Amino acid sequence: MTSDTSPSLADALAAGTVVLDGGMSNQLESAGHDLSDELWSARLLAERPEAVTEAHLAYFRAGASVAITASYQATFEGFGKRGIGRDEAARLLALSVELAREAARRAHTPEVSRPLWVAASVGPYGAMLADGSEYRGRYGLGVAELERFHRPRIEVLAAAAPDVLALETVPDADEAAALLRAVRGAGVPAWLSYTVDGRRTRAGQPLEEAFGLAADADEVIAVGVNCCAPQDVQPAVEIAARVTGKPVVVYPNSGERWDARARAWTGRTTFGAEQVKAWRDAGARLIGGCCRVGPEAIGSIARALTD
Repeated sequence: MTSDTSPSLADALAAGTVVLDGGMSNQLESAGHDLSDELWSARLLAERPEAVTEAHLAYFRAGASVAITASYQATFEGFGKRGIGRDEAARLLALSVELAREAARRAHTPEVSRPLWVAASVGPYGAMLADGSEYRGRYGLGVAELERFHRPRIEVLAAAAPDVLALETVPDADEAAALLRAVRGAGVPAWLSYTVDGRRTRAGQPLEEAFGLAADADEVIAVGVNCCAPQDVQPAVEIAARVTGKPVVVYPNSGERWDARARAWTGRTTFGAEQVKAWRDAGARLIGGCCRVGPEAIGSIARALTD
């Protein structure tokens, strides 16, 4: 848990490499929780908040120093579809930050004395649609419309005082532009993380262009990629570091592929802890895993980065 005497996450990234957590959904599913509805892990904010805390705690104990909240798919619109009003939705968004803070408090023991940070997840517009469009982008909405969608949630999450906002799994440079506008003046730093296909965003924009949007954004303390194939990480790290000069954040999937129609993962794991040193050498400073990457893999990453 951070305190008045702990470094900020930005300072920690300037000093070295920090380990992120892994996938929230796979950790919850491994504990026996059903995440098959459109709210995904966000449903448990209302129904089983203790399960969310336990998932965060597993990652802290494995070696992660940053927990990403269970708010990726938590939106006013998504909660509204389930009959949850705006006041309760705002409470649940703020609760996602507090649950991660509680996990950090519980993780701190004489054996775990390192700083622990909380990143409030801000997923893309497509996550609310729950139809796989976060892997395509191009929703038919302009930058101003996307900013209006994101701003209320960002304001609630920022007010809950996380250490950083994780603008993550962004498939489209237009949505990134909207998110960057929405975090301006929020009072909380952010990282911007695209989901990519090769050297382009999922919507097809060159990564040089996409990362360039954040180069002069003072609020942004790191840029990078997540929820992508492990083999796409290395070139993205090199581009992000060169274009922005900022620390790079990377947290790919296991290498399996998500079938949105079947709502299932297919293929085999291609992600291993031996890859992370090359990412670090290329400029990655915040390293973890996304979907299908669990505490055991995060522990391996932490050990690899301290060797």
